[in-house]
Amino acid sequence: MEKDVEIGIFGGTGIYDSGLLENPQEINIDTPYGKPSDTITVGVFNERKIAFLPRHGKKHTIPPHMINFRANIWAFKELGITRIIAPSAVGSLKEELEPGHFVLPSQFLDFTKSRKGSFSEKGRVIHISVADPFCPELQSSILNVVNNQNMQIHKDCTYICIEGPRFSTKAESKFFRTIGADIIGMTLVPECQLSREAQMCYASISTITDYDVWKEKPVTAKEVLEILSKNVARTKTILTELIEKIPKTRTCSCAKALEEAEF
Repeated sequence: MEKDVEIGIFGGTGIYDSGLLENPQEINIDTPYGKPSDTITVGVFNERKIAFLPRHGKKHTIPPHMINFRANIWAFKELGITRIIAPSAVGSLKEELEPGHFVLPSQFLDFTKSRKGSFSEKGRVIHISVADPFCPELQSSILNVVNNQNMQIHKDCTYICIEGPRFSTKAESKFFRTIGADIIGMTLVPECQLSREAQMCYASISTITDYDVWKEKPVTAKEVLEILSKNVARTKTILTELIEKIPKTRTCSCAKALEEAEF
């Protein structure tokens, strides 16, 4: 297998099925951790080789707590990918973070319960730093693109990741607001920390689909999907420009994440 793919994108955001990719191919990859969420679509866009993997599967059949995050990251690494862009859907924990806005999280709080969040196993101990869990170079590129397109994006936000697939109780939602979280979702962890262990750049672009239940209006899956479908075109617009603007040479420290992490 050729390891010449440069950029990986989680989520079926509409680019690869819109005819924009040159020479698209469906690739099956087996990993030491099992199968990824689905086949990976690889092709060329604006002279950059990119790959798409829908984290919930192409038919959205995998709930967040059952995603094989280790297999997904491993498969991207096998393709040679060095940068990961991760669109996701989130709920808002702040009045000013409105449904339809984009968020660029800079920190996370991990409230997941049962996920395998490391490649560190018996015989190999890895203590990576996630003090700043996202690639600053990728984040800068995203901000420049979104600001250039005059879209609403909030930066320096904290993403609280819960186990799912259920939504929060009112008590949980109000508690999360008191501990400094701005948005809430179910997929960021362990995806971002596994990317760091794999020495890959990672940045999330979060779409706010609703106010979490603290707002006294219980969220439904139907409402989330309606906002998401409206934002697909905007997300696609961001990604198409972003792919072109990402520097080809990495100047961040993501590629050296293991230098002082292993015993």
